[in-house]
Amino acid sequence: MIGGVDTPWARMRRALHRARTGVRKAGVDYFRGEGSDRLALTALLLGVPAIAGGTIAQPDWCSPSALVLPIVAGGLLLRPASLLALYAAAATALIVESAVLGPYTEEDASSRVTPGTILVVAAVGFFGLLIAQFRSRVGVPWRRGGTMLFDLRERIRVQSKLPGLPRGWHREMALRPAGGQSFSGDFVVAARTGGGRTLEVVLTDVSGKGMDAASRALLLSGAFGGLLGSLPPHGFLPAANGYLLRQDWDEGFATSIHLVLDLDSGDFELFSAGHLPALQLSAGTGKWEEKTAEGPLLGVYDGAQFDPTKGTLRPGDVLMLFTDGLVETADRDISEGIDRLTGEADRYVGSGFQGAAWHLIETVAKDVNDDRALLLICRQ
Repeated sequence: MIGGVDTPWARMRRALHRARTGVRKAGVDYFRGEGSDRLALTALLLGVPAIAGGTIAQPDWCSPSALVLPIVAGGLLLRPASLLALYAAAATALIVESAVLGPYTEEDASSRVTPGTILVVAAVGFFGLLIAQFRSRVGVPWRRGGTMLFDLRERIRVQSKLPGLPRGWHREMALRPAGGQSFSGDFVVAARTGGGRTLEVVLTDVSGKGMDAASRALLLSGAFGGLLGSLPPHGFLPAANGYLLRQDWDEGFATSIHLVLDLDSGDFELFSAGHLPALQLSAGTGKWEEKTAEGPLLGVYDGAQFDPTKGTLRPGDVLMLFTDGLVETADRDISEGIDRLTGEADRYVGSGFQGAAWHLIETVAKDVNDDRALLLICRQ
């Protein structure tokens, strides 16, 4: 809130603060052993003697190896310190069972504590400890981990949603992560600016792919969404470049293309940061033209300059933005991939490119093990 005005920067700072506070509180409360951790530890510690008693009283129904059940549950629910207490209780139970049931014999191995039983319980305990240490490092309990991942995926999806356009315009986007995962290193942020007259869209391809790139893409999509519309168009990529440099990531570069489109006149500017050129279909000639802007990768060096290219979308024209996963493979260079993409895109001219974005990805790069994104803007 600046001078009583709720700016995008202020909203982004409040959202980040709430997210950090919530995660920190969840992590601190959980790994201090408060609340559900203590209840889970108590329940599992009571379960260990119950299983040992069942093994002694009814050896035909309850095997000594049943002790892996509370150990597996402990690996998913408990912090490492609590897990060691559970392991001590399980080891004590094995000793008691061995003493009461008698020594191991081949004739009655199923109801005795065998070397194999000890080995299985120890192995499960080892993997349970690895899982607990991983959760401790992440800082969230197992039960909330899936919810948080789902929430992160939904945030990326919402942030990538394109705003509605006035009559006479059609837009659609398709994004397909590498390997069929739910997270992608490609993302889009878009907004109507200038009182709704201007459409600004930024398509970004973060270095790497899959989950490694998706974590960086989530952070960048939030930051880029805050920058978009808060700065003049020529200032967006320099600000984004400075943001990446401040992160000091080992693999911290990204490519990006920024479209600034006047929805009244159809005039547009394209700013590029090491990204592939856009493609414009001219309704008059029926040919695709590459629209190339000059600029280095984001996150490489400070003070980078980004020079735009300009054009106009007339009725019937189409502008296509995409990432390299759609046109580049190990056995095919970019020019061949672009030729194939435009060849397939020509099939949708008669339908006005309705539903074309997803079908183009499926046709041109369905089995490519890379993140793929495609954005279409059509003037009808």
